[in-house]
Amino acid sequence: MSIQHSVKIPDYFLVISNQLYQIEQKISKLTEQNSVQRNIDRIKEELKTIGLIIEDPIGQKYDETRTDCEANIAGDSTENLEITEVLKPIIRFTQNGISVIGQKAVVIVQDKHQSSPKTGENNAGNN
Repeated sequence: MSIQHSVKIPDYFLVISNQLYQIEQKISKLTEQNSVQRNIDRIKEELKTIGLIIEDPIGQKYDETRTDCEANIAGDSTENLEITEVLKPIIRFTQNGISVIGQKAVVIVQDKHQSSPKTGENNAGNN
């Protein structure tokens, strides 16, 4: 069972996790990303051993009851919202089966039937 609460994670863990997420996003655009992605995956696995999980909510449904994201809405519609861009990922701390939010994601959302505000295409499914 996963319970969602907020917890204060040391700032250095948040900085490391956010920087790792940004590096992963940048290398996803490279043609020779496999070797670097292996290193990132290994770091993420090590972070998991101490309970830190970096979660990318791109492409997920969004509504105002969602407590793990702070959203900016692109466009006029507030119906059928989907996360189209992630500025900061969700960082969770898990221990003894209990998951708490250490950092809420900062995201851009829009009607899933509209195109992405940044690229002009739908980014659902990109991780």
